[in-house]
Amino acid sequence: MNVIICNEQQDQLATLDIDVIKNMTGSFEPNEIVEMFRSFFYSKMILDVTAIKHYTELKSYEIIAKGLDPNKIIFFLPEGSTLCAASFLSNLIDLGIYNFTTNFEGIKYLLKKTNTLKDVEHIKQMGNTGASVVTNNITNIQSATDLVASKSYSSNSIVLGFKNITDHAGATTLIYMLKGELESSFGKDNVVALEVDKNEFALFNDKNMISVKSTDIKAAINKFNVKVVLVDLNGISDSTMCSEVFHLIEPSTIKLNKLIRKNRTIFTNLQNRKVILNQSLLMNNDVADFESEANIRVFFNIPPLDDRKKNGILNDFLIKIGLVNSPMIQRREGAGRIFGLFRR
Repeated sequence: MNVIICNEQQDQLATLDIDVIKNMTGSFEPNEIVEMFRSFFYSKMILDVTAIKHYTELKSYEIIAKGLDPNKIIFFLPEGSTLCAASFLSNLIDLGIYNFTTNFEGIKYLLKKTNTLKDVEHIKQMGNTGASVVTNNITNIQSATDLVASKSYSSNSIVLGFKNITDHAGATTLIYMLKGELESSFGKDNVVALEVDKNEFALFNDKNMISVKSTDIKAAINKFNVKVVLVDLNGISDSTMCSEVFHLIEPSTIKLNKLIRKNRTIFTNLQNRKVILNQSLLMNNDVADFESEANIRVFFNIPPLDDRKKNGILNDFLIKIGLVNSPMIQRREGAGRIFGLFRR
């Protein structure tokens, strides 16, 4: 059974469909919360931080983290607030607080799977450097521009790699569609797609979709003075030239069973990877079940798409990784937000 403590975000939590043993509304001193629940048995506490008096002060969280088990508390932060700055979250992590979110999906995920330090350590690192990061309820990832700075490879481009995990998971077509979305933001001459030791890109009749040999891939990336390079990694094992790599799974029964028969440890190998469900018919609840069964986090869920049309969900994906901005984000950039990108 769970506990809910809420205040200003009461309406958002009212529709949370979970078993609740105790529900409180109001503003409480941190010590009051500790005393009320120090000897109280509960599975998880969903704590709307606006219910904590002086909730913008780190000392309040220190009192709670010392008095209660922070691994059993989901800290529900106001979206777009200064609490979502990397520097503040870094301080929460120092207190042993790893479970925080700004949205409904984040709460549902954390009810099933508790974060560890490893899940949030990149936020700690970005907080130390003063940079911004992006995160969501399913997984955590730095913004693509920060990823480029963190890599030793010399290319000035943002290099995103895509690799099929299940057979024919759609990396080639996904790259083609993402390239079209990115061109709307950066222009046609600022986005290049590369495939390795294949000639499938030729079927798209696009001069900026290029086939190269595996021995030439790094030189090819370094050759282009563009904003973004998209790489089809199928057929090569070296992905060190990429700022980030996304692993594609088509979650149909036949594809998954075939994958497991081929490699029974595949999901263990994917636990710290960015996994995209592509050509997926799974709904949100199904995705949560898939994550629980496979014991991995899903970074993004993409349904079957028409490659002849613009698809808004791909723009959502690019917003999520920090490559493009939505009008809502542009209005709020100055406050160092890291969660606001992902309310979907």
